[in-house]
Amino acid sequence: MPPFAEARVDVSAIADNIALLQERAPNSQLMGVVKADGYGHGIIAAARAKLAGGATWLGTAFIEEALQLRRAGITAPVLAWILPPGAPIAEAIAADIDLGVSAAWLIDQIATAARETGRPARVHLKADTGLNRGGVTADEWHATLAEAARFEAAGLLRVVGLFSHFACADEPGHPSIAAQLDAFHEASAAADKAGLRPELRHMANSAATLTLPEAHFDLVRTGIAAYGLNPIPSLGDVGLRPAMTLTSRIAVAKRVPEGHGVSYGHRYVTDRPTTLALVPLGYGDGVPRAATNRAPVGIAGRRFTISGTVCMDQFVVDVGETPVAAGDPVTLFGPGDDNTPTTQDWADVLDTISYEIVTRVAPRVPRVYIGTPDQETGILPGENVAPGP
Repeated sequence: MPPFAEARVDVSAIADNIALLQERAPNSQLMGVVKADGYGHGIIAAARAKLAGGATWLGTAFIEEALQLRRAGITAPVLAWILPPGAPIAEAIAADIDLGVSAAWLIDQIATAARETGRPARVHLKADTGLNRGGVTADEWHATLAEAARFEAAGLLRVVGLFSHFACADEPGHPSIAAQLDAFHEASAAADKAGLRPELRHMANSAATLTLPEAHFDLVRTGIAAYGLNPIPSLGDVGLRPAMTLTSRIAVAKRVPEGHGVSYGHRYVTDRPTTLALVPLGYGDGVPRAATNRAPVGIAGRRFTISGTVCMDQFVVDVGETPVAAGDPVTLFGPGDDNTPTTQDWADVLDTISYEIVTRVAPRVPRVYIGTPDQETGILPGENVAPGP
């Protein structure tokens, strides 16, 4: 019995995208970011595909995500960079996971955990160069460097990296880009004066990897682009191949007269006798309720727009006179082949970014992996795998 829907993930596309991004930064190591369950693609399959494509590092937001990689037998270097109070720091140190330091108080906590674990922690100090999110502020930077140097001398930690993050790298030419680069150079110079000798300096995200060679430094961190989605749509085609295709099948097809309201609130009313197709996907599966009367879908080689309110488990499409039947395939988004919609099409009509479209695909939708064979991903093509831990 086929599933009501599936998110097909082409792991070959992920590996190929990594190889293309590495060509853009030939003198830097490349980190494949697999946070948020691999941007919805599956953290383990995505990690293995990225390593197969040439990534030498993996990146996660949280330690718990990095531990998933270790439990799956992945031994590549991993950096986790959001460490809220109560994070399992000692477990991370024991699992050889690098830790991002985004606040001065974390230094003491990491040193304490290292003392308990009996081995030094590997840390990357994050400078807030203007994003004003995570990262040590300029006012606290020198004191943080001094504290890190003190604990490094005591053998409790080793500063292996300095990093930061751009606010507007997806807007080429934005004045904040140059200002943040200058601030990062200043932060790096201060680290040198403090006697720290990090192996890696890194700042470039996907957008900067594509457009800012001066920001590549020792390592680039590629997130969304590795999944084939362009972080700067105005660049046009840069050679990336979207990895995820979200599909379903028509559950019910029915003829209705003119003037019939459709779905909750009758926010769509038929203007002629027509055929309605019921698709068994809804906001419980990650289809935004805001897609009501806005988002495109592909049916029978044509594009249609969702008709009426998106429900928790279903939505309706007015297909007019197009002949359809229960069981016919429906494509919500994919690489754009055969006139089918893309995540960028969805993002444009919903006033959001493609990142949100793929990451919100819910665990109820099984991931089915195609492409690269099992020796590179550990998952057989066509295998149906639920996302998450």
